[in-house]
Amino acid sequence: MAGGPLSSGVNGEDRGAGGGVPELPGWLVPRPRLTDRLARGARGPLTVVVGPVGAGKTALALEWAHTRRPPGPLAWVSCDGRAEQPQVFWPRVTHALRAAAVDLPESVAAGEGPLFVAALAAALNARDEPVVLVLDDFQPAPNSALAEGVTSLLRHTCGLLRLVVLARRDPPLHLHRGRLTSDLTELRTADLAFDDREAAALLAQHGIDVPRQTVSTLRRRTDGWAAGLRLAAMSMEKHGDPDRFVTRFAGDDEAVASYLVEEVLDVQPPGMRRLLLTTSVLDRVNAELAAELCDEDAGRHFAALVRENSFLQPVGHGWYRCHQMFADVLRMCLRHEAPGLVAPLHRRAADWLDEHGQLADAVRHLLAADHWDQAARLIVHRLAVGRVIGVTRARLPAELTRARTEALPDEPEPVLLAAAAAHARHDDQVCAHHLERAALLVDRLPPGEEDRAARCRLAHAEIRMERLRTRDAKAARAAAADAEAAGPRLPHGALAQCPEIPALTLTVRGGDELRAGCLKAAESSLTGGLKAAGAAGNGALRRDCLVELALLEALRGRFRAADELTGLATQPPLPAWTATEPARATLHLVRAWVELARGDIRRARHELARSDAVLRVLPDPFVTAVGALVAGLACAAERGDGPAAPIGAVSARLPRSVLRSVEPACAALLRPGRAGRLPAGAAVEQLQRTAAPAERLSVRERDVLDRLAQMMTTEEIAEELYLSVNTVKTHLKSVYRKLAVSRRSAAVRRARELQLL
Repeated sequence: MAGGPLSSGVNGEDRGAGGGVPELPGWLVPRPRLTDRLARGARGPLTVVVGPVGAGKTALALEWAHTRRPPGPLAWVSCDGRAEQPQVFWPRVTHALRAAAVDLPESVAAGEGPLFVAALAAALNARDEPVVLVLDDFQPAPNSALAEGVTSLLRHTCGLLRLVVLARRDPPLHLHRGRLTSDLTELRTADLAFDDREAAALLAQHGIDVPRQTVSTLRRRTDGWAAGLRLAAMSMEKHGDPDRFVTRFAGDDEAVASYLVEEVLDVQPPGMRRLLLTTSVLDRVNAELAAELCDEDAGRHFAALVRENSFLQPVGHGWYRCHQMFADVLRMCLRHEAPGLVAPLHRRAADWLDEHGQLADAVRHLLAADHWDQAARLIVHRLAVGRVIGVTRARLPAELTRARTEALPDEPEPVLLAAAAAHARHDDQVCAHHLERAALLVDRLPPGEEDRAARCRLAHAEIRMERLRTRDAKAARAAAADAEAAGPRLPHGALAQCPEIPALTLTVRGGDELRAGCLKAAESSLTGGLKAAGAAGNGALRRDCLVELALLEALRGRFRAADELTGLATQPPLPAWTATEPARATLHLVRAWVELARGDIRRARHELARSDAVLRVLPDPFVTAVGALVAGLACAAERGDGPAAPIGAVSARLPRSVLRSVEPACAALLRPGRAGRLPAGAAVEQLQRTAAPAERLSVRERDVLDRLAQMMTTEEIAEELYLSVNTVKTHLKSVYRKLAVSRRSAAVRRARELQLL
């Protein structure tokens, strides 16, 4: 490949004694977004371009040198990387400067050492215009005489030397000082990555025309690595189906693997090579995890590894990610050289990640080691089944839903995970089968494993609640009761990090309490469920709680609050409704009642029809009975009748406590003497008219009240308003006093009645 576009442009293999700028290759892909940055950087004393082999460092610098106007004469020195010696380097520099028409006095003779550097600095300081010096593949050892000499030259040239360094790792030139003084410009691996437009231009050079989506896929697979794109293009020239080639192209491609093994892996010292191969099983690595997988001696190489290998990119907080294609090559080499190490390495990584709270990564490694049963035990014992069935914001690897579910051992955890995976795949029959088997296995657990049994029972109940809550309210309530019974058997605080469990439990319980006529208890449960669902990131549960609370407010005759809650339930970022969700029937029913309160009987009937359509597919006797009441009220309003007939028609189908609550609302809707269409808003005003508070709320009290209505805790309110917790509590007491209430939910309800929210 020597002399071709890959070596001479991407890899910078145009060596010489130094002097004129190498010719601009004809195959170069223009990258003006980066040459602009180089041009700006050359106005300052130091610019570094750091990237792995084949990242396009030299090609970029050549484009800049040939297409932009440097601030002065440009001297180019091609170095020998780590093998560069001072006695060779400094003569190259002086030769390159003279070749660039920089007049150096005879006193600057070829040499090295502090006196030579001082003489060269003095000669450059005598100039009227700056000089640009490009050092290609400059990689001296830290604290070496060569590194110290270049640092000294840069420091003593008073800004007249503009140094541009191209290297595979950070050059030891005290870069941190430049960062502090803004005298440093840096382009790194992420900056050098090709974007889709540049990748398409590179492919076009090889006569390859593929759709934009294919280009984007190839760019993602290569991480925008120039050499990877070039190698792919060269292979695609010989391939009959470029699109299919891209879907399979990875680091195990023969050309890519050969290139990276030869250029990167095989030039590493033995300890560094072993560390690279061992940590290749990881998607992300830090020093502690690297030491866990390797012995202590190999672990000590980690700092040097990340310093000298730009294929490892920082992702924050001491973690690093390996370039995707290089990682593929490393994993392939590990499988070939030490296949017996792969599974144990995954298992050790899983243990460490679990201990450090990174469950998803731990599960991924267990699956990679084919330890599905151990992954199941970990998920169940960490109370993380909700992350499989989709009731949390955080999710576990999708591979779980595709994992094997046959030939499961006679242990409850793998069977529970199989049930959760089946539910995630919407395979209800398999889910029910596994749940039945898991229940038997939990009951057979021996004495002394109470904690394990409690965790398994809680997982079992959680899956049942999520599976049944939209189809069988009674069975879902039984599952919620099982979850409530299992909770106290766990260690104190075990549920604190699992808000999805109380979110499910409270939502199910609140819906059951509402249908039983326990309105106060339902309000408490649904409000708690709403808050827990928010903490769990479960938009569907939040939406369902809002709809149930809207129905609760409508039953109490508080139609403005009901209308507001239904509005919240249909706004982003909450998920869109699907045709198979029973809560849609409740939503349309509440909307119908609100429209009736506004006096719009036509729209009320339209919403009732939509509610009935859902109920025919997903029956809910309670919602059906309330819907019959609203339909009767609509008929009575048209005829001018009183409320007795509609209430009597459904009295046997609704709890007595619900009837007692709804009678005043019905009476207000059908006031004597009012026939036909009700004036818009009249019923709402009648139902919600109440005395104003004796004292006006202050601006700060209104701020606190607004956040109270958003279900924020006292601590969250304090943080958002930049107040102390005690100050927030003082404002809350004042709000309670002025609104004549004693608790949060009552304050919010009262504020809505007074139109303060």
